[in-house]
Amino acid sequence: MNHFLTAIVVVIASGAIRTVDATIREADKASAPLHSAGRTRTYFIAADTVTWDYVPGGRDEIAGKPFVDSAFFAGASPVAVSTRYKKVLYREYTDESFRRLKPRPAQWEHLGLLGPVIHAVVGDTIRVVFHNNASRAFSMHPHGVFYEKSSEGARYNDGTSASDKRGDAVPPGGTFTYIWPVPARAGPGPRDGSSVFWMYHSSVDEVRDINSGLMGAIIITAAGKARPDGSPMDVDREFIASFAQFHERDSWLASENVPDSLRKLGPIPNPSEAQAVFPWYVKFAINGFIRGGMPLSALTMRQGQRVRWYVMSSTNGFDFHAPHWHGNTVVVGGMRSGVLSLGMMSMAIADMVPDNVGTWLFHCHVSLHNSAGMAVRYRVLPSGSDRSNSAKVDGSMRE
Repeated sequence: MNHFLTAIVVVIASGAIRTVDATIREADKASAPLHSAGRTRTYFIAADTVTWDYVPGGRDEIAGKPFVDSAFFAGASPVAVSTRYKKVLYREYTDESFRRLKPRPAQWEHLGLLGPVIHAVVGDTIRVVFHNNASRAFSMHPHGVFYEKSSEGARYNDGTSASDKRGDAVPPGGTFTYIWPVPARAGPGPRDGSSVFWMYHSSVDEVRDINSGLMGAIIITAAGKARPDGSPMDVDREFIASFAQFHERDSWLASENVPDSLRKLGPIPNPSEAQAVFPWYVKFAINGFIRGGMPLSALTMRQGQRVRWYVMSSTNGFDFHAPHWHGNTVVVGGMRSGVLSLGMMSMAIADMVPDNVGTWLFHCHVSLHNSAGMAVRYRVLPSGSDRSNSAKVDGSMRE
């Protein structure tokens, strides 16, 4: 009996050793030296000052009726205000001249104010030529991928030379090229699917830069699992949803965004110091849309498609969110669910195979955020629907 128990212990121990060995090998692979087996993917991205409308068309599409926003001084009656605000957004161009905007593919119609999606494969190198068309210094700081100090895009006292800091704050009219290699540790982990994602944002003054609108997403696919454009082969549709509480009072353009209807009421204090005076300056948005403002066509898929949702949050104090899909369920980390939990600046991936045809609500289940309009709609078409209605849905991942 003692020999029998000893044999069991030996078997269990060797199994544990093999598990530890596998874990170490995975860690070694993730920290292995960078290599150039992949391709270099170049993106031309600028920071542009644009006018953004949180409720395009002036309709609350969740309620199905016209929408008029309102604002007020403390102790005063509300007045009608516009839902249009000046913002600074990342936009993609065709080449280094930055003269012609690159048309946004139909598959990314839903991105709203988010910057262009950067796709890459483990082993690739991302090269971003960044040009600043705005009126103050901005940058591009990535999460997850590898970067040397010269391509960090974040300004702080790190003891590096002036040459390493050129990309930390690109001045108005300036251009800088960021180089971000993509090692294994930037790609899917042992329990991930075929792709993971990260965010990028300006980090000269992180609070004001992000509230001005400068944020986007990076999607990294495992080697051998990607299409030529870098998207995962085992996914039919990719959607990115950024649940963000925008503090317009903390935007660099806050003073320019004070509505004329409020200016008529009296002297205007500094919006960045007057939250109580400007309560309308907080917008709970999904990709910059509130109250169903995102076009329904932008979040359309077909029954039975393999849909991957990349969901992230932003940086402000109430950026804790509970994204909820009506009508269908998702798988997150191997577990079936219908609601995610997001902390500030967090990211999660949810895989869906929609089986329930119809138009469905996608919103934040935090009561304050939901009542403030943090909701859009998505649509599931029948698997055999007419090609004229679903051609864009079918072909979007292969454009």
